[in-house]
Amino acid sequence: MAAMSNVPVADRLLVGRMAEGEDYALGELYDRYGKTLYALALAIVREPADAEEVVVDAFGQAWRQAAAFDPERGSVGAWLATIARSRALDMVRARGRRARAHERAAHLSEDGIATPIAGLGPDPGRGAERSEARRLVAQALAALPEAQRVAIELAYFEGLSQSEIAERLAEPLGTIKTRMRTGMEKLRGLLSPLLEGAA
Repeated sequence: MAAMSNVPVADRLLVGRMAEGEDYALGELYDRYGKTLYALALAIVREPADAEEVVVDAFGQAWRQAAAFDPERGSVGAWLATIARSRALDMVRARGRRARAHERAAHLSEDGIATPIAGLGPDPGRGAERSEARRLVAQALAALPEAQRVAIELAYFEGLSQSEIAERLAEPLGTIKTRMRTGMEKLRGLLSPLLEGAA
C-alpha cells in the first residue's frame, strides 16, 4: 500500500470512497478543489466569510450525496462547482429575503402598523441619497434593450441563476450569458456618473 501512496487517486474513485464513508476521500477532494470552489463562491457572495461557509456547505452536501454522483453527467470538478454555485445563490437569495424583512420591520411600529420614517430611523438625508440611487438604477435599466433588462432583473431581483433564466425565458444558455454580459457593460457605462459622484 505504501508504494501506491504517491499515485494520485482518480476523482471518481474518491467520490466512490466518500459514498462508502471514507472521510480521507473528502479531505483529498477538498485539497484538490477547495480553492477553486472558494473563488467561485466569493465571486457570487462577495464576502470572504460567506464564501468559506459556502465551501464547507458544498463539501458537506457532496459527502451526503456522493452515492448519487453520476460520472456520465460530468466531471467531479463540475459536480462540485455546481453544488457550490447552488449553495452560493441560495445564500444570496436568503440574504436578500433577510434584508427585505429587516427593511419591512424598520417601517413598522410596535403595533405592526406602518409608520413614517422621519425621526424614527436613520438620517433622512441618507434616505434621499438611496432614493436617488434607486431612481438612477431604474432609469439605467429602462435604457437597456428589453431582452438584456429582463435577464438582469431576473438575476438580481429574483436571484435566478443563468441556467434558470434560460429555462424561464426558453432561450439558449449562451444567449442569456451574452445578454447579461453586454447588459452589465452598458449598465456600468450608464451608472459611472453615479459611481464617480459617490467616490
